[in-house]
This record gives sequence, C-alpha cells and structure tokens, in this order.
Amino acid sequence: MSVANAKHTVLNPVIPYTGPIPGGLHPGEIIIIQGTVPPDADWFQIDLSSGCSTKPRSDVALHFSPCFTGPPRVACNSLLQESWGEEETLHQLPYKRGAPFETIILVHDDVFKVAVNGTHLLSYKHRIPLNRVDTFSISGKVRVYAVGYIPNSAIYSESGDLSLPYKGSILKGLSPGQHITIKGQVSMYPHSFTVNLCNSRTENIAFHLNPRMKSGVFIRNSYLSETWGQEERELPFFPFSPGEYFEILILCQSHQFKLAVNGSHLFEFRHRVQDLSSIDQLEIMGDLELTDVKLW
Repeated sequence: MSVANAKHTVLNPVIPYTGPIPGGLHPGEIIIIQGTVPPDADWFQIDLSSGCSTKPRSDVALHFSPCFTGPPRVACNSLLQESWGEEETLHQLPYKRGAPFETIILVHDDVFKVAVNGTHLLSYKHRIPLNRVDTFSISGKVRVYAVGYIPNSAIYSESGDLSLPYKGSILKGLSPGQHITIKGQVSMYPHSFTVNLCNSRTENIAFHLNPRMKSGVFIRNSYLSETWGQEERELPFFPFSPGEYFEILILCQSHQFKLAVNGSHLFEFRHRVQDLSSIDQLEIMGDLELTDVKLW
C-alpha cells in the first residue's frame, strides 16, 4: 500500500521515535509503517498511546512487539495506570531479519487489525477508548523509512496490492458525495472485465459494471436476493480499447451513481439499494491491469 494517500507522513525517523498522531485516531483510518529489520534484531515494538509522559507513564492502547529471540512470536498488550494487562501472544513471526517489511494497522470501532506484507496477522480488541489515542512510538532494533496516516475514506485491500481479482473494503460503506476512481490498462486481447459494488456479508451486488470489448457493450445491473435485475445498456460511445489506459470515475449521489471514463460522462444508474452504507466492498476482475484505486 502506498503512503501517497496519507494525510500525514513521517520519513526516515530516528529510532526510538515518538510523535503525535495528527487529529488522533478514528475508525476506518490506517497507519502504515515501512522499514527493514536489521540482521541482528532481537525485538522491536510499536506503541499507540495516550500522550508521551514517562513519569507517570502514559497509557498504551496497543503495544505490538515482534520478538526474534526464543520462540518466534508477536506479543500484544495494553498499559493502563502503569499496569500491564494480560499479554496476547501469537506464536508466528512474519518479519525476517535482514528483510524489508510493511506493517498496516487498521483501526476499527472495536479492534485494531494488523497486517504484515499484505497478509492479515492479528486482531486486538480495544482496552482503552480510541479517542484517547494520540501518540505513535516505535523503538528497538528496526529501521523505518516511512510512517503514514491514511484517512478513513480509504479503500482498504486485505491483500495489500492491486492484483486481480481485487477486493477492497469500503470501511464505512458509501455515502452521497463520495467518488471512486479506478485506473488501469485494458489487456491486449480482452474479452471483458467486471466492477462490482456490493455487500460483503451477502451476495447482493448494488452496482454491477461489465464492459465487453468484443461486442462494444457496457452492461449495468444489480444482483439482489439471488436475482439479476433488468440490464441497462444505453451508451453514447464505448470508452475502452485493447491495451489502452483508462480512468473510471464513479460519483455516488443520493439517488443514483454517475459514471465517467477518461473525463467524459457516460451514464447514470439509479440506486436499487437504498441503504448506501451497506455497500462496503469493491470487487474488480477480468481482462485488465489495475494501477490505482481510491475513494474520496
């Protein structure tokens, strides 16, 4: 995941590093830490805390510590009124000495979710109210290139990359006024590709997009209660060509989606799902290569 979308980035901090989290932490936000584990590392730790006091020591909402000596493990805990709670230990270690890493901390209402190098590692339930967390620290044997804070409008991909099939979580669901941009390149010998805005907990697809290059047809539909609705195919022109780059812009309005490709408006699609917040997943698959996906 790129730190290019970050609301704030710290580059090459001197370790140990402690700094403020701009605006505090909120559900849906992401912290990205990119760095390298030195060959002689024994441990390092990441702390999300309430302030940076040392006497008395600030409360720590998340203490996350990979350990390379003894049994490989990751230890998590919280510090409240200078007392550590019960440690949660994961007996696996996705970090390797001498190797680069990318750690992503995804903030939810009730848990922190941590992924390392694109793979989900663990969930840690909040023991301290999230609105008290305002400080980030990292220390120990570690080199850090960047710490980025991604705002909660981001689309979060568990895979951490843009490989296909792509699945991204829209963390708070859709709401009127939001935009989704999808940038990519059509394959050289394409048949079709598919973009779905859907509900991750059901099979419902609120907005199904299926451009078919050979026939020059751009199908729009919904799949609700195990049934496809009526297709919409009207189109002023077909915007995709083999091997060509494209940019799709989807605008979510209160009563419809509006879609443009390469800056030219193509069509509207009236909402068939009225609860926009239930639309919490973006799926992309087919004959294309993705270069960027954003929600803003």
